[in-house]
Amino acid sequence: MRAVRFHAYGEPGVLTVEDVPEPHAGPHEVRIRVAATSVNPIDWKIRAGHLAEAVPTPLPAIPGADAAGVVDEVGDQVSGVRAGDRVFGLTHAGAAEFAVLPFSARLPGTWSFEQGAAAGLVSVTAMAGLEALGELTGRTLLVEGAAGGVGSAAVQIAVARGARVIGRARPEHHDYLRTLGASPVAYGETPDGIELALDTAGAGTLAALIALTGDAARVATVADYTAAALGVTLAEPLANAAAHLAEVSWLGQSGDYTPRVEASYPLEKIADAHAHVERGHRHGKIVVIV
Repeated sequence: MRAVRFHAYGEPGVLTVEDVPEPHAGPHEVRIRVAATSVNPIDWKIRAGHLAEAVPTPLPAIPGADAAGVVDEVGDQVSGVRAGDRVFGLTHAGAAEFAVLPFSARLPGTWSFEQGAAAGLVSVTAMAGLEALGELTGRTLLVEGAAGGVGSAAVQIAVARGARVIGRARPEHHDYLRTLGASPVAYGETPDGIELALDTAGAGTLAALIALTGDAARVATVADYTAAALGVTLAEPLANAAAHLAEVSWLGQSGDYTPRVEASYPLEKIADAHAHVERGHRHGKIVVIV
């Protein structure tokens, strides 16, 4: 099969399309013929070697934490899925013609494969952060970094759960946040009435969010590893990934969550997709068509 690999850490140019052996589904996994994958910040950080100690990666490696496509192999301990189903989910090697998914869910009929590829990692990360905050119905939630991939998923999911959402982001992103259902504010603004806060940016604002909510227990983060020292919950994205993906699928089918795709690249241009993500300041995800 064709797949993207990198044999050494480095700039996006280390990514090359090669012929490699096909993977096969294990007992708790499904294999898909990949239609699309996406590029998350963690993908380029691993490729660049920034996470070499935290996330050891045997080389050569295939990047891609998300994938969407059609099931063609089903592990012998997987139920409710069969060959031919359209699914999206999490993987460790999505930039390939075939990928194994340990966590997956049915692709909503309202979504394209590109949207499915944009949804997996950001949505389960957002779900984990929101769950750490407890009941959201009728409460006012501040999402820090609301225009990013995880932030924009968190806004939509929190709105669907009945929260009033304040989205903090740069002013140029405020119109975008309104389309997601959030009331936007700029960094540095401290709106009144904030009961809960979710940090998706990891920009060192946890102490300020504790002061804003009045209690470290009312703050959660998915991106700031100083959380424990401050008494803030650091959410673990994969802790309940299967259930979270199932809920995301339902929210997509009901129209309450729509993944945003900013741009799509062919597999042969994946280096350009990685460079796009590294530049930052996006509305939605960067997708790679396989």
